[in-house]
Amino acid sequence: MKLDSLDKKILQHLQEDSKKTNKEISNDLGLSVTAVYERIRKLEREGVISKYVALINPEKVEKGFMVLCQIKLIQHKKDFLTQFEKEVTSLPEVIECLHVSGDYDYILKVLVKDMDAYREFMVTKLTTLDHIGSTKSIFTINKVKQSTLISL
Repeated sequence: MKLDSLDKKILQHLQEDSKKTNKEISNDLGLSVTAVYERIRKLEREGVISKYVALINPEKVEKGFMVLCQIKLIQHKKDFLTQFEKEVTSLPEVIECLHVSGDYDYILKVLVKDMDAYREFMVTKLTTLDHIGSTKSIFTINKVKQSTLISL
């Protein structure tokens, strides 16, 4: 789908605040409420907008300890990759799993309460998964930038 400048402006509004009403967007863009509504529905149908979510402050729900965990599998067989991906997606502590190139095969973004909780996660969940050859944990000190906005 080719996005025009109005589509991009609508997407910018929704990325900044998805609870913004069609009327608020229409007032800012000089379009009718119906035109904004129809454009948003088209963006949803075309898969440009995949979902609407509430962003939660991890510290407020005792999940403020972020760890980037690098995973190396013992082999790169397709069935090993598939099984690992299926198992890791069931772990609620893992909020992102990226298949990457380089020395490691995957990078996991893990949110837990603290170091003790991360140790428990590693011992009872992550290292029990099949086909993991090695792991490397990187503990975050501070978030310098965190954004959900995609530049259009």
